[in-house]
Amino acid sequence: MATIGLSAAAATRIRFAVSCLWEVLASVRILRDPGVPEVHRRWAARARAGVDEGGLLWSLVAPSGGYTPDFLTPPPSGLAGDLERELAGLRVTPPSVVRAQLELAGVESPLRDDPAAGLRRLADEIAAYWSVAIAPDWPRMRAVLDAEVQRRARRLAETGSAAVLDDLHPSVTWRNGELTIDQPHCRADDVPDGAGLILIPSVFVWPAVLTVTAGEIPQLAYPARGVATLWERSSREPDALTALLGRGRARLLTELATPLSTTELSRRTGITAGGVSQHLTTLRAAGLVVTHRQGRSLLNTRTAVAEALLSAAS
Repeated sequence: MATIGLSAAAATRIRFAVSCLWEVLASVRILRDPGVPEVHRRWAARARAGVDEGGLLWSLVAPSGGYTPDFLTPPPSGLAGDLERELAGLRVTPPSVVRAQLELAGVESPLRDDPAAGLRRLADEIAAYWSVAIAPDWPRMRAVLDAEVQRRARRLAETGSAAVLDDLHPSVTWRNGELTIDQPHCRADDVPDGAGLILIPSVFVWPAVLTVTAGEIPQLAYPARGVATLWERSSREPDALTALLGRGRARLLTELATPLSTTELSRRTGITAGGVSQHLTTLRAAGLVVTHRQGRSLLNTRTAVAEALLSAAS
């Protein structure tokens, strides 16, 4: 358990970020644990091919309950989820920071003797792991993460930081200027008024939270909503829904368990992109789908009316 001084002024400087390195760390942590959560087993069966169990990355990421050096997750800069930019930040970690955090983790590593060379090797390992274990699913993961950021940002604007912090995870609470995190290995320095807090939704952090409170900007990685649907195979649309909407529109509505682009819907359903666009136009007009822009992408999401319709038809 850790209690961190997070003043009201610091809480107003909350920002969200998407981080490739947090997904790398959290996903390797899952693979290191003896029991992979059921929600991630399909992913894990494929992703193990990308892991070098004799490499630096594997040796640095601790299983659940252990401390992983914080230099693996430098503060992400925004919502882009740019692996190369994050790796560039990793490579320039000061040697003194590398050695101090290896000491804290109790890890014997080649990074201790030559941090600069070791960090370059580590960055190469991460890039190789990413290409096999995460990159094939990154568009789907990004859709979940982008939807989570949009949902939380809207709530932040509507209800303020207290409601957002208290709703992140059962182990996280904020009361009277103190952020309490029920998690081991959390270094509980107070947050300066000007620093704020980075909230990082993650696919692989579930079911826990992970934190970095050392350094100038504290980070809190928490489970994004919708993770349970991420690896599911496409489900067959209910017969009643097909009779009501037609097979194509029913199929699209069933697939939209998480926000998806027109291109991704076309890939999943086999319907042409033009056909998907036509069906989405009808579904939007009926109040069953809304479309919002996230960066350069347009993501489609089911409405509450659509959720009720699917529930009644199933």
